[in-house]
Amino acid sequence: MDTVKQAPRYGSHHYINGAFSNAEPSRTGSVFNPSTGHEIYRTAYGDRAVVDDTVQVAVKAGREWANASQAHRLQVIFRMRELMLHQADKIAEITGLESGKTISDAQGELSRALEAIEFATNAPQITKGEYSRNVGGGIDTFSFRQPVGVVGCIAPFNFPVMVPMMMGTMAIAVGNAVVLKPSERVPGASALLSELWAEAGLSAGVWNMVNGDSEVVNAILEHPGIPAISFVGSTRVGEHIYQHGSKHNKRVAAYTGGKNHMVVLPDADLDAAASAFVSAAYGSSSQRCMAVSLLVCVGDETAQKLRDLVGDHIAQLKVGAYDDPSADFGPLVTQAAKASVESAIERAVAEGGEIVSDGRGITIDGHENGFFAGATFIDKVTTDMQLWQDEIFGPVRGMMRAKNLDEAIRIVNAHEYGNGAVIFTRSGGAAQVFCAEVEAGMLGVNVAVPVPVGHHNFGGLRRSKFGDAHMFGPDAARFYTKLKTVSQRWPQTETAQPAKPSLNFLSNG
Repeated sequence: MDTVKQAPRYGSHHYINGAFSNAEPSRTGSVFNPSTGHEIYRTAYGDRAVVDDTVQVAVKAGREWANASQAHRLQVIFRMRELMLHQADKIAEITGLESGKTISDAQGELSRALEAIEFATNAPQITKGEYSRNVGGGIDTFSFRQPVGVVGCIAPFNFPVMVPMMMGTMAIAVGNAVVLKPSERVPGASALLSELWAEAGLSAGVWNMVNGDSEVVNAILEHPGIPAISFVGSTRVGEHIYQHGSKHNKRVAAYTGGKNHMVVLPDADLDAAASAFVSAAYGSSSQRCMAVSLLVCVGDETAQKLRDLVGDHIAQLKVGAYDDPSADFGPLVTQAAKASVESAIERAVAEGGEIVSDGRGITIDGHENGFFAGATFIDKVTTDMQLWQDEIFGPVRGMMRAKNLDEAIRIVNAHEYGNGAVIFTRSGGAAQVFCAEVEAGMLGVNVAVPVPVGHHNFGGLRRSKFGDAHMFGPDAARFYTKLKTVSQRWPQTETAQPAKPSLNFLSNG
């Protein structure tokens, strides 16, 4: 068993009402170090009773937190930011240890988490209401927003810091309590965040963490004390969460899979495009919903040049353990994920794909049991191949060919997912057509990973998102709040006799 570099309590227990639980769990699951393939520790798996106890705590704490002043809530959030900066190395270490991503990649994730925290301090501005004086008949009308109560946050393995903070910080900023269900593969970072929230001064019970699997997820979806659910993960699970949660009268925002195309026109800077593609395609072992999956080249000449350039870049990539500072990316999160990638490569070849770079058979000295897969690049991909149809959550990417921009756009729009899409070109006109016609929620023009900054809304289209809300940006604050509108009239003088009742439809005249 690997030496655990963080305190043993991190990740192994639930965090409820301001403390780690010491109760003996009825079920547990393994947490692995993907770089070695060895179990680090076992984490408690919750059940419906644990979720119910947690929600009871959160409901009570949430009512008190909702009545706290905006100034107090923001003070806690500012302190949380400073604590995360102070503990940045520790957060990155736990993230890399459990997810497999390199330390530098984990540090990049942390920077985006901090961006979400910084934007959450704008909550008072985003959620302030409106006021109209004397709309008619001496009536004033105004609106205001209140927290929904308790928010269920179901987070993925690939961003164990950024996503919980993007979900939870805005929910807390507007006055809600949170029940977080981190991925059972990477609970350690969320456990550390729990401790930091307490140190920042957050009231006990406002932030809670319940570890577990689908039993915990379904308990959250069905619990009447949780009116809102935020989820990031696969489309299969996200669709279930959206449908099941909506059935139980919850507002649900589910951010799901992506198959992001990068269209390259002949006029583009092909050297820059090739470098951008490799960076966007293989970072985090391609375990990102916004990773570029497919390179769509317009024209055979463009394709041949990019094939050679991309192959040269891939040859320079180094795969290694999460704590190897020279590694470009680390292992996949599980042995099953590695097997799935290898199976996808075999099927792509069987269906007519042509391997340009083959990442199979990677072995790292001293980490022979790690879940490693190198960068694989396959040419001659078509829309009837699995490599185009399915989201492959690992470092196998493909290249497609289109005769012109219109055909390239048709390829992009034919896919069921619409998370992101990008174009590389020097033509402003082509870029405008691309942005107008492509059905994806986040678009890039000479930007390979078009994840917006924290004050813009994040979210895809079609089967890449279920529900109307967005991950961050102003929509997040609205998702976590409910709107009330008040019409009021105050009599100016005492009337001698009561006004005669009118049964006419209410008019403001």
